[in-house]
Amino acid sequence: MTGLRAQNKADRTRRILESASRLFRESGFDSVRIEDIAMDAQMSPGTVYNYFSTKGDVLLAIVAMEVEEVLVAGETLVADPQGGFDGAMTKLIGGYYDHSLKYLSKAMWRTAMAQSIAHPETAFSRHYTELDQRLTDQISALISKLQSRGDLRADLEANVLGVIIFNDINMMFVEFVKNENASLKTLRRDLKAHLQQFSMLLHPSPDTCATERESP
Repeated sequence: MTGLRAQNKADRTRRILESASRLFRESGFDSVRIEDIAMDAQMSPGTVYNYFSTKGDVLLAIVAMEVEEVLVAGETLVADPQGGFDGAMTKLIGGYYDHSLKYLSKAMWRTAMAQSIAHPETAFSRHYTELDQRLTDQISALISKLQSRGDLRADLEANVLGVIIFNDINMMFVEFVKNENASLKTLRRDLKAHLQQFSMLLHPSPDTCATERESP
């Protein structure tokens, strides 16, 4: 019974989030009411309020759903990265970018970002920051894996590099969602250019490789 209740709860939550995502896209976040979401999801407003207190909570849950899916997809890549730094990082971050508009429009992303900045002390903002940290940690894990294979310089801190790379790719994403005319193709082109520069800095030099081979 416990498993069935959990599954029913997950199914209702998914229906709410899918309805909210569609309505936010069609009518805009400010115009949609909890009652509208409930009607679209074919449940009572009270049921929706049992899961989410505000529209902001619903929006964050949509962001979380998006991030959880890209994190799961990234786990396999991190476990066995292919293509060295450039190839593996392009696949990982490109996956983040490609999935970013599955549930959220650019306007929805702007609203989520604005709420997290305007009210940093709220649970919404803290959770938003936690999601960013999990993405950063996954990038750091990929860097560490590549270092263990000798594909990247081993004398650099993977966690610090993860923060630097995440901050860079996150700023590119912010600029992307700010511009309604910007395309994913352009974003990916910019990502490739940035990663090429990182690659030049992070790959071990021939002298370093020779030294490491000679070390006892």
